[in-house]
Amino acid sequence: MHKIRFLFLAFLIVAISAISFAQFGVSIMIAPPALPVYTQPMVPSAGYLWTPGYWGYGDEGYFWVPGTWVEPPTAGLLWTPGYWGWGGNAFAWNEGYWGQTVGFYGGVNYGFGYVGVGYGGGYWNNGSFFYNRSVSNVNVTNITNVYSKTVINETTVNHVSFNGGKDGITTRPTAAEETVMHQQHTPATAVQTQHVHAASTNHALLASVNEGRPAIAATAKPGEFSGSGVVAAKEAGAPYKAPENKASQSKAAENKATETKAAESKSAESKATAEKASESEAVENKAAENKTSETNAAENKATEDKATENKAAESKAPQTRSNEDKTAENKATVTHANENEAPAKKAAVPPTSENKPSANKAAPTRTADNKAPHAQSAGHPQPVAHAQPAPHQQTAPRPPSHPDSALEKKAPGGKE
Repeated sequence: MHKIRFLFLAFLIVAISAISFAQFGVSIMIAPPALPVYTQPMVPSAGYLWTPGYWGYGDEGYFWVPGTWVEPPTAGLLWTPGYWGWGGNAFAWNEGYWGQTVGFYGGVNYGFGYVGVGYGGGYWNNGSFFYNRSVSNVNVTNITNVYSKTVINETTVNHVSFNGGKDGITTRPTAAEETVMHQQHTPATAVQTQHVHAASTNHALLASVNEGRPAIAATAKPGEFSGSGVVAAKEAGAPYKAPENKASQSKAAENKATETKAAESKSAESKATAEKASESEAVENKAAENKTSETNAAENKATEDKATENKAAESKAPQTRSNEDKTAENKATVTHANENEAPAKKAAVPPTSENKPSANKAAPTRTADNKAPHAQSAGHPQPVAHAQPAPHQQTAPRPPSHPDSALEKKAPGGKE
């Protein structure tokens, strides 16, 4: 039970470590120093496997993690070293792991069997590890499972510690290594994690202090940084180039962040402009459509109004003509009637007018004539004043041809 808890804790530590390195990798703009030149300490006992040293990264920059002999978590597993890789805008650390087969480790030549591809320092056989004496420092008196085989370097022999980027190794994973990368892996053991932590806190292991030539280049066992098992570096793998100070790095990071933000802002502005242009075009198109609809509506209304006016005019014309014709007919009828009535009236009125004076004239005469004999026959004397009209009428007799005689004959109440 205690062992299970220990392994679980180790797993958490390794996971946290992996995340930490990945975070560092995102912001690391400078490449790690070259690998130092050193010799391998003797294997402490059978069953230990070699894990090469490398440059880690911490708050104060790169620090050296000494190579060391480690017991694997389970017999039959081999160690695939971690490596630095350029990710396009920064360096990132790829954690090592345990597995049945050694996978891709960036083509970095770590030495002692790790020449860039695979591992030539030994192999497992029936639960026992056999060491290749040509690349591994083994005491044959204590360890009998040994053999000797020359390891051929298939990559350029140099001390470059990273893959990709400027001056980096250009090796890419093979098909077999790609397959291994997707297999089940076992992370670094707890003692390996503790070894890394001890190195990160050792000021002497900072690259800025040892300039690429650490005093503790390798150890016989993890975390043992003193004693007979410690090996110092012979020399730096390449002339050390001090990186820019932290302020400069921060400034570079800020500048890059500013550039990125500016690019994003420009992209956002361009997108906003494009969207605005699309919206404006849509509004214009809609306005044009509305205007066209309004124009069509106006034209249709004008056409309908025109048609209505024409129809009204057509309807009014017959009515007007009918009214005019009817008025003319009525006027003609009235005129004709008036014309016919006027002669009739005229014909009727004159005879009456003409006959009336004659009758009136004849009547007094006949009355007078008739009255005088009557008065005389009655024997009554007549006044003188009333007798004078008779002689006057007699002194001016009308000729027989005068119309009055005819009138007198026809006058009502008269005597012939």
